This record gives sequence, structure tokens and C-alpha cells, in this order.
Amino acid sequence: MNKMYLAILAFLCSISFFAQDYFPKNSGVSTNNTNYTALTNAKIFITPTQVIENGTLLIKDGKVLSTGTSVVIPKNTNIIDVSGKSIYPSFIDIYSDFGVKKPQPAPRSQTPQYEASRTGYYWNDHIMPENKTISKFNYDSKKANELIKAGFGVVNTHIHDGIVRGSGTLVALNNHSGNETRVIAEKSGQYLSGRKSVTSRQVYPTSPMGALALLRQMYLDADWYAQGHSKTKDLSLEALNNNKDLVQIIEAGSRANVLRADKIGDENGIQYVILGGGDEYERINDIKATNASLIIPINFPKPYNVENTFLASSLSLQDMKAWNQKPTNPKVLAEHGIPFTLTTHSLKSPADFKANLLSAIKHGLSKEKALEALTTIPAQLLGKSDVIGSLKNGAYANFLITSGDIFNKKTTLFENWVQGQQNIIKDMNTIDIRGDYRFSLAGNSFQMSLKGELSKLKSEIKTNTDTYGSKISYNKDWVNISLKTKDSTKQEFIRITAHVNPNKDLKGKAITPDGRALPFSAKYSKKESDKEEKKKKEEDKKVAKMFPITFPNNGYGFAELPKAETLLFKNATVWTNEKEGVLENTDVLIKNGKISKIGQNLSSKNAKLIDAKGKHLTAGIIDEHSHIAAASINESGQNSSAEVTIEDVIDETDISIYRNLAGGVTSIQILHGSANPIGGRSAIIKLKWGESANNLIYNNSPKFIKFALGENVKQSRSNNGVRFPQTRMGVEQVYIDYFTRAKEYDALKKSGKPYRKDIELETLAEILSKERFISCHSYVQSEINMLMKVAENFNFNINTFTHILEGYKVADKMKMHGVGGSTFSDWWAYKYEVNDAIPYNASIMHNEGVTVAINSDDGEMSRRLNQEAAKSVKYGDVSEEDALKFVTLNPAKLLHIDNRVGSIKVGKDADVVLWTDHPLSIYAKAEKTIIEGVTYFDLEADKKIRARIKEEKSELINMMMQAKNKGLKTQPIKKKEKEYLHCDSIDNERH
Repeated sequence: MNKMYLAILAFLCSISFFAQDYFPKNSGVSTNNTNYTALTNAKIFITPTQVIENGTLLIKDGKVLSTGTSVVIPKNTNIIDVSGKSIYPSFIDIYSDFGVKKPQPAPRSQTPQYEASRTGYYWNDHIMPENKTISKFNYDSKKANELIKAGFGVVNTHIHDGIVRGSGTLVALNNHSGNETRVIAEKSGQYLSGRKSVTSRQVYPTSPMGALALLRQMYLDADWYAQGHSKTKDLSLEALNNNKDLVQIIEAGSRANVLRADKIGDENGIQYVILGGGDEYERINDIKATNASLIIPINFPKPYNVENTFLASSLSLQDMKAWNQKPTNPKVLAEHGIPFTLTTHSLKSPADFKANLLSAIKHGLSKEKALEALTTIPAQLLGKSDVIGSLKNGAYANFLITSGDIFNKKTTLFENWVQGQQNIIKDMNTIDIRGDYRFSLAGNSFQMSLKGELSKLKSEIKTNTDTYGSKISYNKDWVNISLKTKDSTKQEFIRITAHVNPNKDLKGKAITPDGRALPFSAKYSKKESDKEEKKKKEEDKKVAKMFPITFPNNGYGFAELPKAETLLFKNATVWTNEKEGVLENTDVLIKNGKISKIGQNLSSKNAKLIDAKGKHLTAGIIDEHSHIAAASINESGQNSSAEVTIEDVIDETDISIYRNLAGGVTSIQILHGSANPIGGRSAIIKLKWGESANNLIYNNSPKFIKFALGENVKQSRSNNGVRFPQTRMGVEQVYIDYFTRAKEYDALKKSGKPYRKDIELETLAEILSKERFISCHSYVQSEINMLMKVAENFNFNINTFTHILEGYKVADKMKMHGVGGSTFSDWWAYKYEVNDAIPYNASIMHNEGVTVAINSDDGEMSRRLNQEAAKSVKYGDVSEEDALKFVTLNPAKLLHIDNRVGSIKVGKDADVVLWTDHPLSIYAKAEKTIIEGVTYFDLEADKKIRARIKEEKSELINMMMQAKNKGLKTQPIKKKEKEYLHCDSIDNERH
């Protein structure tokens, strides 16, 4: 019985093994070529650096057996002589959606979706590591042919949807086989991005900073889950942990997002491979410091159509320089030793790839680096160097046969072999008939020039006196020409059909309009004269003037980052903001970024002297409530977003930084918006124009968070508001609930028991332990009282009520609580809850003993905060010195940075402004704005910058007109308006 059982089992096993090799086919009879194939007498690029002249490539069963100059060719070999041709490894694209249908957006709904739609998976629908591309993959022969014609043999494809998108699939573009041989790796990498899924309507996250926070929390949750602490099964976290050994590929899409993504990776011990945006050259040293490998799109911008002078004047120099500079990005990456691969991603068609690649080479990318970026580097990143990316023994027989240098514009790609299967793109035996010809017809002597690609030939036919209209087609050594006659009264043509011989001469017949057949022959003279050919080659190599990169890379950037200087201001009126008050005819010495000395008749060796006679020197202006220099302001997807931070989304290129420097502003607090009761964490920065985003943030920055009250958070003006809270009572309950949870969380954390780290509750626990301070958006006195009571019940204080236009009603209670007030000078009646605002608000709070600041909440008004402060002299009789403190020392106190800035005192940071007039005067201009001894704004330098911008724009406009005249396609000008973000700016459209 046992023997019979074993026999049956053996039989069944034999069937199963056989079945693994059987796939039903409906394409008729097929055979597998098991013979050898040898391609001989070729220039073979085994790798970008290993090249063989007159070599042989021997392949069998879809793989390379041998390559060299003395390869032994077996008897049963199909030999293909490719003399004069070159063989390259086929290209690899590791960022593709090949074979995957575009995800369809979920139906729109009137009601926002706040909870996840799935059970058994992660709490957020946009996290989908369980997705497997192979389960949704369907080979697309049409798209495959497009990629094959562009030189690609392998693509790494994935589902382009969600923040975590699941595993990709590595596919060979083999049109001759089923998926069983096409699929090189079912799981070839894990893909991520900063963009939500279109297939889910779950609201959170609504912003880039929310997406980053979600990734942070996800990794913490995955670690917690991996340790076995979760009481429930989570298929998403299981998949995420199972995929952690795969290469992690994240879509960034811009230089700024590359740095943001890398930061998330570093925090979690992950070195991402990052899809860039083509603008990495702007901060190349920061990019290099990430140690990341990049995937680089080469969708270089087209020149703008600048024929309309009015529209051309609206173009920013930044956009114009991008057109000029972006083609240099691959070269700059290569020069700095940054590994990168190239992708067709974001191109309209793979057919556009070669032209853009040649543009990158023309702009300095070496051909060797270009080949590496398309072969060996993507293979290495995917861990598949043994089978793809080269023509080493054992690798798949994926190769290109070309007429010569593959990176030459005129080179023809004849064939693209994938896994040993031949794909003919152009017949290798096709004779290249491009060049000049002479022929006689009907008593006239003609010169004919054939130009362009062989598949799209253009003919130019003329005599010594006339040029004739003509059209030409060329296929399989036969030429057909339609030659328009010179009879202007009739549309008549001479039809020529001719065969091409190996010497490129043409012989056939011509049919005249009246039906007569005439013998026709055309003698090939030469392709081009040596002089003309040399001239063309020089034109091809010629690159238009490249504009230098500045910091930041716009019209107002620095060619080199400015450095701290030793500065001596002589005979200034110095507003110290200290007990010394205002000092006349006083000198101030700045050294090593600090205020070194204050007095009269000061001197210092090597100091740069600044004559300040008749001028005023003050501490730099500080804006307690700003929304400039950020790419994202509100994360509105939940009623608490304490997990997000503005530090993640600082935009150091925002022109508002420079404009604020021109208004004497040196420090700001970038606050989260007011979309929810508990907003995100702040960023306190110095306006160090030209520095990277991280270098703007204060060292050991005090910790702040934005809270909000009133209309915005209860969604009074929202058409579909269903998120809790909907009333002012509900807002109070949100605070009580969250602080109760934070208290419990903190107790668990301190107990030593295992706990799931929650970034949101960690942040709120910092408030309870008085490590983090609250700036609260506020208007109505009842709510102000409410929040102070909530805080006192949980044993902490509110740090600042910002806006606080009813502060004058509760100033005494604010004083008792110890909270400051940061307000507008004279705003009111712009919505219902500010109807009771008065311009005496600041002075009343000040007189009651509250620390008062004037803030902007507006990128435009922040440029004249000195004038806003002056209004308190009129409304409330505040002294001039105290009024200036409203925008200098007092906001420094509210932000807990008054030990560093806010006054002119020996030892403090040299953040000062030299004014041309009384600093509270409408006539005062900031002549110099200095931060830590570095001059970031200079009025005289600004005049020169404006003249330079005008010259550069004019030069770039001329270059764009020349580009259009050469036949390059242009893009229309779309007028852009500067968007100033405010408390209620929503990021949905930008996300």
C-alpha cells in the first residue's frame, strides 16, 4: 500500500513539475530557438567602460554566453555579420507605470471621509504596502514597442497611487514571450511618494507636511507591530515589514522634496532611492550630502513664446533661468559623484527621450556617464547587475544594434534584442541615401539634397535659378518623389520612382503630367562638403550661454553666499531697547557675528566703517506670526495635527524673505494655520537669504505649536463641514479630551511599560511638561477665557494669544495668567468675530502689563511692521521706544529668544537694521539689514541687482526668440501671481 502511495505521489509530482513549464497559448504553433546566435565584427560595449572593437557576441537561450575577439563559435550557430555597427546593452527605466492601468479616482462625495474605508489594514487608506504590481500587471505590446524604439529593454513598473504604493515588478520588454519569462522579479522594490491615493477620499493628509508626518508615524507603528505588541492584525504593516529588505524608491519630484524625503529616511535608517525633479543643481552640495542615489527625469522645459512683449515682461527670471539651466542637471550630478539613473517618467512619449538625452550630453554630460545612468547604475540599484545592465557572461541578451555612437543625433537604432528575441526597428541593410544628388530631366539640370531621418526624409530640389516643391518617401531601397512643376496655373507633378544601388545612385523612371515615362537617374555626389560638415558639427557642439546658479537661484540671489564681516557703525542714533534707551552719535562694533562694543569714538583694526550719521540703528524686526517661507501652512485633515511641523516645509527660495529683509525683518515665527483647534508645530527662523532651509532655523530653537479658536476651527464658512467640532463648546471639549489623553500617555511612558510612540501625543505631552509653548489664534473674549481655564486645569500656561483683537476686554486676566498678546495694529470688521476690534487694543494690553507684539499674518504687511508699530503711538499714546519694542524686543520675549535678539546689547547676535530715517517714520527705508554680522540686504546693492535682472531677462528673451527661429517648440506664458499664505490658506490644491 505504501509502495502504491509513493508511486502515485511520484507520478503527481512529475505532472506538477511539467505543469510549471506549460502555459496555454492561442497564437498558433510556436517553436523555441535553442540554437546559438553570434553577432560578429561589432564594436561591443560590454559595460560603459569595457569596450571591444571587432568583437563577437555569442548568445543562447536568451542569455549572453561569451563576448570577445576570439569567441569560439559552435557549429549550429546563426551568424549575423554586423560589420561597422555598434552593440550596447539595452536601457533600463526603474520608474515606470508600464502595464499598469492608471488608478481611477474615487467618486466625489459631498461629505468628507475622515476614517479609513478598509478593515484589517492600516488606519490610513493612503498607506498601501500590501499592493503588488504583479497582481495588476497586464503586458502592453503597444507601449512596449514605444519603449523598445527608444532603446529600453527592461522597466521597473509600479502602481502610481498613494503615499506607500507597494511592491514594483521588474519586467523585460519581451514581445515574444509570456509573463513567465518577461517577469525578472515579481517584487523588485517598494515604492513611496508624498502624494495621496486618488482611489480613496480619506481627507488626511491634506498637505505635504501631513504626508511626511504620516510616514514618520507609519514607521513607528511598523516597528511596534514587528515587536509583537499589537493586539490586532494589520495587513498593511505586515507587508511594510516584509518589504523592508527591498530597495525603497520614493517619489520626491523636486530638489526641496529630495531633501525632505531623505530626512525621513535618515530618521528611520533607510537610504531611499529618490525620484528627483531635475533642479538638483540648485543645491548640489546639499543633495550630495544625502548620499542618496537619484532617478532623474529629463523633461527639460521648452523656451517660452516671448513674441508678446507684455506677456514676456511678466515672466520671472527664475522660470527663465530654469529653461536655461535644467539641461545641465545631469552633468552637475555626475561632476559631484552623485549616482543617478535616467527615466522617461513625466515625458509625453518615450519618443521624446533621445532628444532630451542628447540635450543633456550637449550641456556637458559625458557619454560614458549617460550610458551608466541607463544601464549599470539602475541594475545596481535593483540588485540585478548579474542579469541586466551589461553584456557580461550570464546576463540577459538585452542589447541594441546601432549604426554608430548611440549618443549621436544621426545614429540609427536598427535593432533592440530583449532576452535574445530580435526586435527590428529599422532594416540594417537600408542604404543611407541622405546627401546631395544631381540629375537631368526634361532638359533641365537639378540639384537634390536629401535630409532628416531616413523614416522622415525631406527633399530640397532646385536648379540654378528656381526651387521646386517636392515630397519624398523611402522604403526598402525604393524612392518615390513628387516634383511640382513650375506651371503656376496648374497643380501638376512629375512622379519619380527609383531604385537605390549600393553606391547610393538612383535609377528608375519619371512620369510626366501628360503620362509620358522618361528614364531617370540621379548621381550621388557626397553627403556634405567637408567645410559644411565641420560647420554643422561645431554648431551641434555649441551651447548657448549658461547663466550662473545663485543662492537662491532667482534674480535676487547671491553669486556666493555672503560672509560675516567686522563692521563699525559710526555716529548712529542707536535704539538699544535696553535701559540705556536711545543713544545719539554712538558707535556700534559688530564682530564674529555678535555685538561687540557700544560707545563713542570706537575703533577696530580691519573693521569695515559705515558712516551712520543722521541714520538710525535698531535691532532687527521680529514677526511673531508669519506664513511666508513655507510650502505648506494648514494640515486640516484632522481636528488635531500636532504631529506635523512647519520645519519640514520651509521654502528658503520664497522671494518674501528678501522683501522682508528690505523691510528690516530679521526673524520670524512661521505658524501653522488655523484650520483646526490643535494645529502643527512652528518654525522659528532667521531670514538668512541664500542659505539652505535647515540653516534658517534657530539653533536649539524654542518649541512652539499653533492652537486656534473661533470661526475657522468650527468651520463656520465651510459648505460641507462635518468634522468635529462644529461649535465653540466643542472646541473646548477637543482640548480637554486631547490633554486628558496626553496626560495618560505621558504616565504610561514614564511607567516603563511598553508603549506605542505617538508623535501627536508626544507633542501634547511636551506642553504639559512646559517644554513646548502655545501660540493661539484668538478673537472672542469668551474663548480666550476658556482656553486659559483649560490650561490652568492642566497646570500650564498659554504663551501667546495671537490676533487677540478683543484682548483689551480681558487684559487684566491675561496679566494674571502670564500670557502675552500679539495683535494687529488696526484691523477689524473683516469677519463677524472681529467686529469689536479697536485700534487701542495694543496700548490697553500694554498699559495693563501684558507683553505686547504687533504681528503681520501677511507676507505683504510684514514688510512694514515698523509702520504698524508706529500706529500705537497715535492710538493710545504709547512711547516711541515702547512702540518699537512691539516689533523687536517684545516678540523676542514671546518667542523665548530675547537672550539672543531683540535689542542692541553687547553679546547678543548682531541682527540689526540701519534706517535712513526715524524707524517709525513712513519715510524710513532699511538701508542695511544684517543678521549675525552678515549683510543680507543692502539698498545700494539692490539697485544694481535690479539693473542686472533687467539685463539678464532681456538676454534670455533674445535667446528664446533665437530658439524659436531655429524651429524649437515653445510653451505659452502663464502669468503667475505671488500667493501670500494666511491662517486659513488650505493646501488641498497644492498637495
